[in-house]
Amino acid sequence: MSSSPSLRSRLAARGFDGTTLLVLPGLIFILVLFVYPFFYGIADSLMPKDGGPFYDNYRKFFSDPFQYGTISATLWLSIPVTLVNLAFAVPIAFRVRLMQRQKLLTTLLVLPITLGTVFIADGLLTFLGPRGWFNQSLMLIGLIDHPLKLTNNYWGVFASLLITGFPFSFLLTLSYVTGIDPSIEQAAATLGAGPWRRFQRVFLPLLVPGLAITFCLSFVQAFAVFPSAVLLGAPAGPTRVISIAAYQAAFEQYDDSMGSAIALVMGAVELAIVVAVLGCRSLFYRGPAAGAKG
Repeated sequence: MSSSPSLRSRLAARGFDGTTLLVLPGLIFILVLFVYPFFYGIADSLMPKDGGPFYDNYRKFFSDPFQYGTISATLWLSIPVTLVNLAFAVPIAFRVRLMQRQKLLTTLLVLPITLGTVFIADGLLTFLGPRGWFNQSLMLIGLIDHPLKLTNNYWGVFASLLITGFPFSFLLTLSYVTGIDPSIEQAAATLGAGPWRRFQRVFLPLLVPGLAITFCLSFVQAFAVFPSAVLLGAPAGPTRVISIAAYQAAFEQYDDSMGSAIALVMGAVELAIVVAVLGCRSLFYRGPAAGAKG
């Protein structure tokens, strides 16, 4: 009489070995904290507070310029900030990778991450205000006669997002840059390629996939701006971003359904930008072999 196979053997026969089972805790975590809230939000957005058709929340949002205008206001903040962060992160990462005290400088550059967006926004209110150090210093050296208005407008929020977003972009870019084999650059230099040509023909083709990912992650971080837009911007004016609209609907108007709908619109816009960037990545990424032929 043959004994029946053990549970472990039966699971292994179906492809569930011990290593695969280790994925279960993470899978449960994702289902509980991400997948379930996402589908709950979708269902909530399709049940308008005042009744009506299931799409009524979305109809109200896109029929009100004060509401759907938050999409362009948020994009007008997040996309330029992301591009500027990348424009600074790439050359600084190339310089830092050659420095002996790389760890010290990296620590100093990423220090704003530890401060938090609220702390930075509150500090910038004083620093960039009419009587702050920035304006007083410019007036002292004679560059301006009157204080510049850098708070409670677009530029205050832009500065805050730049400070909080740059370390994130820099760290990601530095990891991609330091991951490129130095022998490739040395070979190009041996063949007579100058610094700019080495960057254009060797580094850039290898960096494009990583820079696309960095852009997407930095963009999503900037698109979700909320504290800076409230503290440093004009929440009822040019910096009324879509996260403020979702907050007001859910916690000021007590309309959870509308708040969920706005949050889903926010996620859809982010997804569209991310998909577009990742889709266009292949147009610029030719690979090192193709770049060498030029």
